[in-house]
Amino acid sequence: MTITSTILDTVRLGRRGVYIEEMGKMVPIKGTIVQARNAKVRDDYILAISQALRHDLGSSAPAIKTIMRWTGASNRAAKYWLAGERGPGGWHLIQLAKNSDAVLHAFLMMADRDIFEVSIELNAAQASLARAAAIIEALAPRP
Repeated sequence: MTITSTILDTVRLGRRGVYIEEMGKMVPIKGTIVQARNAKVRDDYILAISQALRHDLGSSAPAIKTIMRWTGASNRAAKYWLAGERGPGGWHLIQLAKNSDAVLHAFLMMADRDIFEVSIELNAAQASLARAAAIIEALAPRP
């Protein structure tokens, strides 16, 4: 007999909720059990953020430290996000998108806002061209 089956044997559904047997008495289980409405969407979100982080940072210890610095999250949370076991919540997602183009792109793709991604790419291309023009001007021979 496993621990899981032992626990399941002691749980009962009553008229007013779920009860568990403790020391010979049936006591109500307190707390709220929230089921995911769409597990596939949640899993896709977790996978997309994890892949984006690994694309930008890799999957090493310095990547975890960078995520912690960007978000103020704990070491464990950063490891979960990078490994794809859990996804960041609202504030942490904002901080990740603020610092990582890959996370921002993943977020926009999940939100079906591809037009904004094009705008971001155009801004990045414009900045790269301006940088290249400055380098060419600096290296060009002077008359």
